[in-house]
Amino acid sequence: MRNLKKSALLAAACLSLCNVKAQNKQLLSFSKLENYVNEFNRIDTEKVVNYVPNQQTFEFLSKNVPLFECPDPVIEKMYYYRWWTFRKHLKQTPDGFVFTEFITQMNHGGKYNTISSALGHHIYEGRWLRNPEYIDQYINFWLFVDPKTPKPHLHAFSSWLDDAVYNYYLVNKNKASVEKWLPALDADYRLWETEKQLPTQIFWQFDVRDAMEESISGSRKLKNRRPTINSYMYGNAKALSNMAALLGNDTLKRLYSAKAVQLKKIVQDSLWDDQAAFFKVKYPDGKFCDAREELGFIPWYFNLPDDKAKYAEQWEQLKDEKGFNAPWGITTAERRHPLFRTHGSGHGCEWDGAVWPFATSQTLTGLANLLTNYKNKDGMSAKIFYNELHKYANSMQKRGQPYLGEYQDEKNGEWLKGDNPRSSYYNHSTFCDLVISDLIGLKPRTDNVLEIYPLIPQGQWKWFCLNNVLYHGQNISILWDTDGSRYGKGKGLHVYANGKEIAKSADLKHIKAKLAVK
Repeated sequence: MRNLKKSALLAAACLSLCNVKAQNKQLLSFSKLENYVNEFNRIDTEKVVNYVPNQQTFEFLSKNVPLFECPDPVIEKMYYYRWWTFRKHLKQTPDGFVFTEFITQMNHGGKYNTISSALGHHIYEGRWLRNPEYIDQYINFWLFVDPKTPKPHLHAFSSWLDDAVYNYYLVNKNKASVEKWLPALDADYRLWETEKQLPTQIFWQFDVRDAMEESISGSRKLKNRRPTINSYMYGNAKALSNMAALLGNDTLKRLYSAKAVQLKKIVQDSLWDDQAAFFKVKYPDGKFCDAREELGFIPWYFNLPDDKAKYAEQWEQLKDEKGFNAPWGITTAERRHPLFRTHGSGHGCEWDGAVWPFATSQTLTGLANLLTNYKNKDGMSAKIFYNELHKYANSMQKRGQPYLGEYQDEKNGEWLKGDNPRSSYYNHSTFCDLVISDLIGLKPRTDNVLEIYPLIPQGQWKWFCLNNVLYHGQNISILWDTDGSRYGKGKGLHVYANGKEIAKSADLKHIKAKLAVK
């Protein structure tokens, strides 16, 4: 039965791709994708080849990723570059498909060189691939294969796996997969409680196990209470409650709903520093670290903080040049702190101020949530989000060519691992998901409503088009055309499902439409 369901899903994906190719004749062709792929292939040495070699990349991406165009050449180019690099990490193994983090073999990697630190990022990015096999099998690997290895690696790093799995479901609505995964996710959450929860119910973690080593607040010995793992576990608890509700398991739904409520209170009561107006790391002695760190923005990734002005005030630090605002991106610690960038330069993995794409994508997701889900925004705006996303896109270059590395100098953009091969194509963050679900604003939901909440500043773009998005089994296209001359569909915002217009607006704004029930 399971194989039949999988075959049905793949058949639906193939059929919808045929439909969208016909639709693309009127909207976007595949020529732009092909041109970008050819450009990226030309500058690549391809020293490591996994499931999709360079010569097959156009074919693979044309079958799997949403097409996109916009007037911002930096964001557009990086959108395609990030899909081009993402497929480099796709491996076919005897245990199914997996994604790697490093392109080179790492000593701390698990089976097939898998590493769990960016697992949540991989699922959020990969949820937009049309073929569900890749992410399905990757999740299967972590839940059913890794635990049986001699040295399991899932808990080597903190993780928001449950949250990512649920948000993957919101895109493809594959209830059968949730039913298969939920018992394992429940057991995994309980294991985290056994390993990392204190009697006060707050979670602790070493900074290296948060994938944020050599941080100002960090330790490899002290059981520090960190906004990272506590926010992750809050997001996981909410997701488990939602998945249990989906399957009609009221007992599990109530259990994890209560855990989420408890963790929300713990984070706000214990990890909020009123004096600094910031979520911070707290030491075992009850004292806060005296540094504001970028990890303090993570609670908004999961919509954890209450919608209050005092919490929103924290975001002022994002704009402050003495805070986190630097020429090449968002710093991982406030620039005013005396220990900023004091732990070395490229010798290890310093999270004491350098710009990390891992954290940047978390912060931008949190900012998008603030802008779309909160009333108290404290001066944050779509313009700020756009500028930071553009800066993030522009930062992914080296010697004038597209490049994605580990971390970089905040003033000049130098990648601090230099030409170390391990740093190339570093699969440790999201970008395409930020474009699709936050900038263009396709907000996945459980119901039959298609919600678009764009974070493109008014007057910023005269046109854009996001095409070939497989969502709830239907092909979605979203376009904006100020004067109607770009796409010939009329002025304004237009939303299509399977080629049929389901919503339009004269203004670029928050819009909802009903999807036809299939």
